[in-house]
Amino acid sequence: MRPAARLLLTPSFDEVKTLASADMRAVDTLVRDSLKSDVLLVSQVAEYIVASGGKRLRPLIVLLAARAMGYGGSLHINAAAIIEFIHTATLLHDDVVDHSERRRGRDTANTVFGNQASVLVGDFLYSRAFQMMVDIGSMRIMQILADATNTIAAGEVMQLMNVHDPDVSEENYRMVIYRKTARLFEAGAQIAAVLADRDPADETAMVTYGRSLGTAFQLIDDALDYDASPDELGKNLGDDLAEGKPTLPLIYAMAHGSAGERATIRRAIEDGDIDKLPEIQAVIESIGALQYTAARAQEAADLAIDALSGIPGSEYKEALIAIAEFSVRRRS
Repeated sequence: MRPAARLLLTPSFDEVKTLASADMRAVDTLVRDSLKSDVLLVSQVAEYIVASGGKRLRPLIVLLAARAMGYGGSLHINAAAIIEFIHTATLLHDDVVDHSERRRGRDTANTVFGNQASVLVGDFLYSRAFQMMVDIGSMRIMQILADATNTIAAGEVMQLMNVHDPDVSEENYRMVIYRKTARLFEAGAQIAAVLADRDPADETAMVTYGRSLGTAFQLIDDALDYDASPDELGKNLGDDLAEGKPTLPLIYAMAHGSAGERATIRRAIEDGDIDKLPEIQAVIESIGALQYTAARAQEAADLAIDALSGIPGSEYKEALIAIAEFSVRRRS
């Protein structure tokens, strides 16, 4: 845990975005240039989801980590755009698989354009990302991103296998969130160190930072599904339960609730039934499942911050610390 005095030096999230604003504008320009296609629907769907908001944490981490590592070139812009394309492709595919109707407070692309268009444009974005990897000209970076993309796909399959299974363990759940979420955070931070040609110790530090940050972010995201308003969440409250996803709040409640409470949660997961959502929320709250999930998220955020201890001090390092702190106190 960092000394309390350090908290006074930590910038706000708005200050972090301002620090990276010039680089992020360059990323936005490259993203939109790379979305251009002679197939109109491709451009329409891709632009719809890229323009739909979000905090753009994944590309932001690439930009800030590269600067924190002392990188002075421009290829971090390309790397950040690639990370954003991979993430956007996963969102398009996820929303089809999950039958999602809302994301970031607006209709999902599959709701607007249909499932077929969403899947195919997701494929376009994956392939465009790999074209852009070639432009960077680093086999090492291509390997990191190719491995990450494959891991994410495997994580999607693992999550599909877990759907409607109330007996999923916390260990299995953690493996899924590493593969589905944390792996891309990890890859983005690692690429920054590779671009800056840093030594193995610094690269390992950035891997740990990205993996731990992604874990904290997903844990809080899963807790918010039972403890936020739809406006805060940007999607319908209880969507994870409706999709039969056994996330950590439910797993903890299943392990520590009464026999009757466990039976209620079990049926809800098996059936994807949110009729009992208020009752399940009450159980989750009463036995401390949200607090447990938040504590695990805080542990992960602390690991992320600790991983930066050997990195030279700079405003970019402080920004990375601020993002880790933000990941566990955000409300959306």
